[in-house]
Amino acid sequence: MTDAARFVYVTATDRVEAVAIGRALVSERLAACANVIDPVASIYWWEGAVHEGAEAVLVLKSRADLIAPLTERIKALHSYDCPCVVALPIDAGNPAYLDWIVAETSSR
Repeated sequence: MTDAARFVYVTATDRVEAVAIGRALVSERLAACANVIDPVASIYWWEGAVHEGAEAVLVLKSRADLIAPLTERIKALHSYDCPCVVALPIDAGNPAYLDWIVAETSSR
C-alpha cells in the first residue's frame, strides 16, 4: 500500500491550533495519525514583507485519495488565510505501518 500513503506537512500558529486540527482530522478519519512539533522558527514572505516568528508543525499520515477533503477541512479549521498544506508521497517504509495508515483512514 506504499503508493496510497502520504505525509502531509502543515504549519499552524501554535501548539494549541495544531493539536486541535490534528485531533479533528484523526477523529474524522481523514488522517491516521498527527504529530505536533513545537516550536519551529519560520521565516517567510507575506503581504510584501519578510516575517519571522514561531509556529508549530503538524505532520499527518493519510491517503492520496483523501488529500483534497483533508486540505479543505484544514482550511476550514485553520486561522491563516492561506495555510501551508503540502502532501508528500511515501516511497518506502515499514509495510505494516503503511497498511495501518490505509486501514485507519478507510472507514471514511
